[in-house]
Amino acid sequence: MHFDAFDRYHEKASFLHRLDPRVKALVTVIYIVSNALLPDGAWLAFVGAWIFLIAANLLSQLGTGYTFKRSIIALPFALIAITVLFSMPGKPLSSFFFLAWNFTITDMGLLRFVSILIRSWLSVQMAILLVAVTRFPDLIHALEHLRVPAILTTIIAFLYRYLFVLTDEVFRLLRARESRSAAEAGNRSGGGVLWRAKVAGNMAGQLFLRSYERSDRIYNAMLSRGYSGHLYTLNPHEMKPGDYYVTAFAIAVIFIVQLIGRL
Repeated sequence: MHFDAFDRYHEKASFLHRLDPRVKALVTVIYIVSNALLPDGAWLAFVGAWIFLIAANLLSQLGTGYTFKRSIIALPFALIAITVLFSMPGKPLSSFFFLAWNFTITDMGLLRFVSILIRSWLSVQMAILLVAVTRFPDLIHALEHLRVPAILTTIIAFLYRYLFVLTDEVFRLLRARESRSAAEAGNRSGGGVLWRAKVAGNMAGQLFLRSYERSDRIYNAMLSRGYSGHLYTLNPHEMKPGDYYVTAFAIAVIFIVQLIGRL
């Protein structure tokens, strides 16, 4: 398993790629918070936020459909809000029975549910675009410059950096299990459900112990090489006048979208 399998950065010479990572991180956070604060059913504001996203995609040279295709996979997670269809008071639209319960979909519940889906969809696309146009080390340093707690940025950085190591460890455990679960041709290897659950539990325990031991060795190795709790980068991260202009313009556009949503 290679590190590239987890790295979603796309090298381009676009306008967004050249921006300071602090600008991209800050605008992304403000955009997501703005979407969360928009009232339910603010369709014109949702359209404005979507146009802002399309413009950002064009400036990234990744294509207008880049974030759209990759955001579809996140929509099922927004279905966790499906309960608002039945819990919000309002005019009944439809009713159905499930087991011993009667569920009634209301107009306000449907409005809230659709609004949540749109907010989630737009926010996920902006996060995908941020990762695609910003190198991960630069993103971590941008968070540090924005005064995100150091312990949090360090945990994120090491989780991302060693995720591929854990994946390799899982594959080795799976290969070891397969090599010890021989079976005749046409028959399934291994035992029943309880046997597989026991093996999976043992594998999870081994993975935890190996990860703990590896993390201790890595930390001691870092301390011996002068690690002081700060991750360094070769990029200077100097804010230019254009970065300030872009930040101000983006915040102004997002503020206008907020005003439109509250008219």
